[in-house]
Amino acid sequence: MTATFDFHSLDVFTETRFGGNPLAVVLAADGLNTRQMQTIAREFNLSETVFVLPVTKPKADFKVRIFTPEVEMPFAGHPTVGTACLLAELGLAPQGDDVRFVLEENVGLVPVRVRRDAGRAPFGELTTAVLPERGPAPPSKAVLAAMLGLDAADIGDAAFISCGYPYLLVPLRAPELLAGIALDLPTWREHLSQAWAHHLYVYAQGYEGEIRARMFAPGSGVMEDPATGSAAVALAGRLALDSAIADGLISAVIHQGLEMGRPSVLHIEADRVAGAVTAVRVGGHAVRVLSGTLHV
Repeated sequence: MTATFDFHSLDVFTETRFGGNPLAVVLAADGLNTRQMQTIAREFNLSETVFVLPVTKPKADFKVRIFTPEVEMPFAGHPTVGTACLLAELGLAPQGDDVRFVLEENVGLVPVRVRRDAGRAPFGELTTAVLPERGPAPPSKAVLAAMLGLDAADIGDAAFISCGYPYLLVPLRAPELLAGIALDLPTWREHLSQAWAHHLYVYAQGYEGEIRARMFAPGSGVMEDPATGSAAVALAGRLALDSAIADGLISAVIHQGLEMGRPSVLHIEADRVAGAVTAVRVGGHAVRVLSGTLHV
């Protein structure tokens, strides 16, 4: 017997179709098992595919499961932001120009907010379910240089950080160095495939105050990702952990995906109160591209 499921695709962290990071969202997916979800994610072959399910926790409004073509993710940023925007746009979430609701993910409860302005794509924002956590000591600059195809002198102080999903954050001396990255998979396998974090988020401060970044996730079947919310909140967490501000807001704008021809804009924020990080957020626009029916 064949069952049918409605799905939509969106481009997330952009207001322009065919920019940002593509996402597929399958609605009312409780008739699918885990193996089928993974197979469908492999069929879409996008960075992530989301399946919307009935909630199992009382404070949640929707449950979502997130899959790359290879693995299920406990948390991911662009799927969370894109799904929140879609649910609001379809009238399935609370309605209004500025609404808040909660998504249940494997990492925990993720609060989301969707703002809608006339004539613009909706803007979604998530607050991480967990606060930033530092991991173990990172590989040396020499190892990272070999992994990225760069000179050790161009690499700053790397750090393992997680705000729900762990990354190795690697700062570079200048933004133009990002275009010269050539990821060496044997070096990656030797030093990161079994490490605390498998994925690389490489970034540099731009000349107009923005941050420019690239993300590599060969362990999840994604050689490069054009817009990565879970990495962006890890970076926001690092900026907040390292900040000298005792009380206040740390914010930045990240540009990602330029080298892939899919320019993306991610807005990150973190709150510090009495010298401690109390919240981390990432937001961006999302625009619908496709709607259809999936036959399983």
